Amino acid sequence: MAEETKNQEVQDVAGMATASQPNVEKQQENPEKFLADFNWHNYEEGIDPIDDEKLEEFEKLVAENFVDTLDDEVVEGTVINITDRDAIIDINAKSEGVISLNEFRYNPDLKEGDKVEVLIDVREDATGQLILSHRKARVIKAWDRVNAAHEEATIVNGFVKCRTKGGMIVDVFGIEAFLPGSQIDVKPIRDYDAYVGKTMEFKVVKINHEFKNVVVSHKALIEADIEEQKKEIIGQLEKGQVLEGTVKNITSYGVFVDLGGVDGLVHITDLSWSRINHPNEIVELDQKLNVVILDFDEAKTRIQLGLKQLNKHPWEALDEELKVGDKVKGKVVVIADYGAFIEVAEGVEGLIHVSEMSWSTHLRSAQDFVKVGDEVEAQILTLDREERKMSLGIKQLTPDPWTDITSKYPVGSRHSGVVRNFTNFGVFVELEEGIDGLIYISDLSWTKKIKHPSEFCNVGDKLEVVVLELDVEGRKLSLGHKQTESNPWDKYETEFAVGTKHTATIDEMVDKGATIEFNEDITAFVPTRHLEKEDGSKLGKGDSAEFLIIEFNKEFKRVVASHMSIHKEEEAKIVKQAAKKSQEDNKPTLGDANADLQALKDKMEGK
Repeated sequence: MAEETKNQEVQDVAGMATASQPNVEKQQENPEKFLADFNWHNYEEGIDPIDDEKLEEFEKLVAENFVDTLDDEVVEGTVINITDRDAIIDINAKSEGVISLNEFRYNPDLKEGDKVEVLIDVREDATGQLILSHRKARVIKAWDRVNAAHEEATIVNGFVKCRTKGGMIVDVFGIEAFLPGSQIDVKPIRDYDAYVGKTMEFKVVKINHEFKNVVVSHKALIEADIEEQKKEIIGQLEKGQVLEGTVKNITSYGVFVDLGGVDGLVHITDLSWSRINHPNEIVELDQKLNVVILDFDEAKTRIQLGLKQLNKHPWEALDEELKVGDKVKGKVVVIADYGAFIEVAEGVEGLIHVSEMSWSTHLRSAQDFVKVGDEVEAQILTLDREERKMSLGIKQLTPDPWTDITSKYPVGSRHSGVVRNFTNFGVFVELEEGIDGLIYISDLSWTKKIKHPSEFCNVGDKLEVVVLELDVEGRKLSLGHKQTESNPWDKYETEFAVGTKHTATIDEMVDKGATIEFNEDITAFVPTRHLEKEDGSKLGKGDSAEFLIIEFNKEFKRVVASHMSIHKEEEAKIVKQAAKKSQEDNKPTLGDANADLQALKDKMEGK
């Protein structure tokens, strides 16, 4: 009907223009001017002349009643009819437009008379029907609305379409926006599916124009109210006040408790007087419990809560009869290198220092004696109820091995021990638990030159030892290993006495001489000038020869030998014998001595 009315109005205007005939009298008054101005084109095309006033009136009427269907701008239309599949929309054009109802799924309550925004998708189809798009118009307008909502911080409605990784997808003005899981509510959300299909209020918190991404938040809408609520609640709090709350979240460092609009934190150390590894050993989610307010910060709206403070401190409940020297039993709860903490009662711990774990003066790590969870018995060494400190000892439960040390380990006695560790100057050997002795590096071997004890033995090796010294007050034992055997240098002192001769091979050439090994214990040094042979050349590595011992020092294990002295000694001997014979014959001639020397040389050269 609307279209018929508009067509009728246009026809009326056109009829008025047609009915208006030219003034014949004016044409006859000035025929020359009429012929000069006559529009032959309109005449040939059959177009009747229309007054300018009538034409302007016609154009004005068209402009008021019809929209420009070539313009891509979004226009507002009215729903004039709804079929099973389409909605008929009037946009004041020559014909109505059609939009599929699928584009209105977000609005199931669409009815005739509703105003909707549309974009002309196709001017006319093959049947002359105007094709409109509500979805495209909605997207164009949606970005304008989203940007305005972000700039003005206004609240928008959105439809939660589905879940996605890390959050939800929300339809806002036809745009798919992302709702992070952390922005759904102020409390952790466990069931995301409960929000799917709901229409909720949101705040646009971020827009990425380059990638056309929109991020919304529902949490932001309620945070402002919550902050005000928090300030109001915190303003009524007092330290020491006991409140009921609900466990909202459990972390490794503590528990967050909802106090009815405001959260407080119970640190793990304030959950129990006893040591715990994780808060879930004490509480569970959604558990209702009483907590005491320890401290709060009105400016930062932080509340520190305590659970263990609701019970009497364990030290105050500790048996008043307990005293130093008493024996107690407990469980190892913490181990450090310096000792172990033993829980002797709930919330009451004592420290066993590593030095109180064994009578041994050779300290080890606490892990060598106990492990977490062990049940141990100990003796109270110190007890300070005001400072709430207690020290314990294990070794005190066994006799002190040093009480009868003089009878068990007299000087000169021989024993077997285990190498426990090294120092640069010696080896610590454990004879029994609590009895350690030191073997100085010089007392390890009679013959070997040792730079570090690790060259001689390994940790864990068993060694035979002799007690050299005993200091009862200082609890020190001096041991020796080499003393378990006789000193081989006693016999070497005779075997390799100065002047003895031995055959050996040059082992190594060293600075200022060479070394030769007479046996596994004796290594002698030969100075360079003493390497000279009879013919003037020198001995080299691998050469075998006879050597004369010219120095032997048992204390410093030093032996010096000479090859040159061998033939020099022979020469001196021959000269001496020749001189003696000349005296006997009263014919002291040098020629005789030279003859004897030449004979000796020939003999040595194998002639």
